[in-house]
Amino acid sequence: MDHVYNSPPGAGAGSDPASQRNDARDSLFLVAVFRVVGGKHDWQVRVRNLSAGGLMAEFPHPLAMGTEVEVDVRGIGWVSGRVAWATAGRVGVAFDEQIDPKMARKPVTSGTTTPSFVKPILPRR
Repeated sequence: MDHVYNSPPGAGAGSDPASQRNDARDSLFLVAVFRVVGGKHDWQVRVRNLSAGGLMAEFPHPLAMGTEVEVDVRGIGWVSGRVAWATAGRVGVAFDEQIDPKMARKPVTSGTTTPSFVKPILPRR
């Protein structure tokens, strides 16, 4: 199994970022935009779970632990963080600041009311 995990020499299991997670994670399927800070590309990724402190997304490219990234999460906006772990096809991101993950589940609207649609009035011939 491809596994990119750059832990410091002599680090034990207690320093594993994944073992230090204690936020409740919300399993979901959400499309987001992902980019490496200072990089030239934005990628569309599928977010598989989201918590106040981070997320797990499908990402096909290898990334080193600690890489600075930004993710545009629907309903929340751009969130900065660092790669906590990466494995074949997936990446874990620890956010720099906590978010409200419930905001990603709220419907995205552009106004306070629903517009009413009517048929156009056509003149008779």
